[in-house]
Amino acid sequence: MSWILLIIGGLFEAAFAGCLGKAKESTGSTATFWLVGFFVCLFISMLLLYKATQTLPIGTAYAVWTGIGAVGTVIVGIIFFKEPAHFWRMFFLSTLIASIIGLKFVSA
Repeated sequence: MSWILLIIGGLFEAAFAGCLGKAKESTGSTATFWLVGFFVCLFISMLLLYKATQTLPIGTAYAVWTGIGAVGTVIVGIIFFKEPAHFWRMFFLSTLIASIIGLKFVSA
C-alpha cells in the first residue's frame, strides 16, 4: 500500500508543478485558480509522501517520489507547455525511469 501512496504522491508532485506553470501563464482570477490548485496538490503530495515513509526507507521513498515527480513534470511540460522532446531528453528521461524502477526492486 505504501508504494501505491508514493506513486500517487509523485503524480501529485507533477500536478503541482503543472499548476505552477499554468499560473505563470495566467492573470487575474485564472492565476489564482491555478495557485490554489498548486497548494492543494502540494499538500496532498507531501501528505502521501509522509504516509509512505512510515513504512518505506526515507532515502528510497524520497528518491522515488522526486523521480516520479520529475518524469511527470517533463511529460506535462512536453504535452501542455510545448517543451521539446528530442532524442537526448527522452533518453535521459528513460534512464531516470529505469533508476526509479530499480530502486523499487532493490528496496524492501
